[in-house]
Amino acid sequence: MTTLLLKLFVKNYQNTKDPAVRARYGSFAGGVGIVTNLLVSLAKLLVGIVSASVAVIADAVNNLTDAASSVVTLVGFKLSEKPADREHPYGHRRIEYLTGLIVSFFVVILGVTFFKESFLKILSPTETDFTTVSLTILGISTAAKLWQGFFYRKLSKAIESESLKASAQDSFNDVIATAAVFIGAVITKLSGLLLDGYLGCAIALFIFISGIRLVIETSAPLLGTPPDEATVKALTEKILSYEGVIGVHDLIVHSYGSGKLFASAHAEVPAEADVMTSHDIIDNIEEDVFHEMGIELVIHLDPVTTGDRRIEEMKQDLREILLGHYGTELHFHDFRVVFGVTHHNVIFDLVLPIEFTASEEDVILTVKEAFAQKHPQAILKIKIDRALWENRQ
Repeated sequence: MTTLLLKLFVKNYQNTKDPAVRARYGSFAGGVGIVTNLLVSLAKLLVGIVSASVAVIADAVNNLTDAASSVVTLVGFKLSEKPADREHPYGHRRIEYLTGLIVSFFVVILGVTFFKESFLKILSPTETDFTTVSLTILGISTAAKLWQGFFYRKLSKAIESESLKASAQDSFNDVIATAAVFIGAVITKLSGLLLDGYLGCAIALFIFISGIRLVIETSAPLLGTPPDEATVKALTEKILSYEGVIGVHDLIVHSYGSGKLFASAHAEVPAEADVMTSHDIIDNIEEDVFHEMGIELVIHLDPVTTGDRRIEEMKQDLREILLGHYGTELHFHDFRVVFGVTHHNVIFDLVLPIEFTASEEDVILTVKEAFAQKHPQAILKIKIDRALWENRQ
């Protein structure tokens, strides 16, 4: 059904990489959310008033707030497509992350509010009266929210939207909440036990915890997250596919919203190659990556001496030292040697994983002592890098 609706209301819906199509997805999702949440909220509110159930009324208000969240989502997608300007030179696509965060805060606030109301109902319990019609309406509402959750989830995957992902999770939370109310109403009708306040508290706690999780998930892109492995692998392979490039390191990818990626990398080239030829290769890589992958790439050119037997032996000795002491955790790049009469300066960057806990000073001392046993004339100049990912030499 979702695919049919997309065909009817989203022009060129399959071209999800097009910013205009992506904006139409967001507007469509917001519109559907507003209509469905309003209808579900009104139905539950009617049931809650007639049955005097605080849990149902709380659930109805929750859905009403979901409608407001859908408005926020719709506005967010509209604003995120604004072009770059002087104040925001990288565009406005991160606004979508903010809308997801706002939706998450709505969920947290509602959880706190519902818990307060439900707790008061436990202290002063009143009988609830659910009719067959009321229970039927709750059942239909649950089915509607379940469909809405799958609808949001499918759209969030199609356009890689954190905002719609948050909306999908919120919809599934509503399904669990309404199902709990439905089951509690049946138990109350059959046994006479007054469970309304307790169910309300349970629902409120569930909503609150889900809201906290959503806040964490939706704020992560604003704080900065590592690029996905597929992007790193594809970009690395693309750079290395050009003749004249012998290594890649210090790859950094920045996201300014979906489809707005900037990257920088160091590309190693033979030092003996003509500098203009190497520069031309780098220019071609940057242009091709932009047109083929949509990534604005800046490459720093690193000349590396090749074919020198002494340097290659030193590199191999360093690899064996790192492997013997630290396994495959550590590696290096930008290895060069300045040979002298009395000593040689060996300069390189030593890369430690971001989660590596050993002392950097201890690592440097260990490497220097082990290297000195094989190359007593060498003086190591080591720079420590911390990285989530590196291309290994």
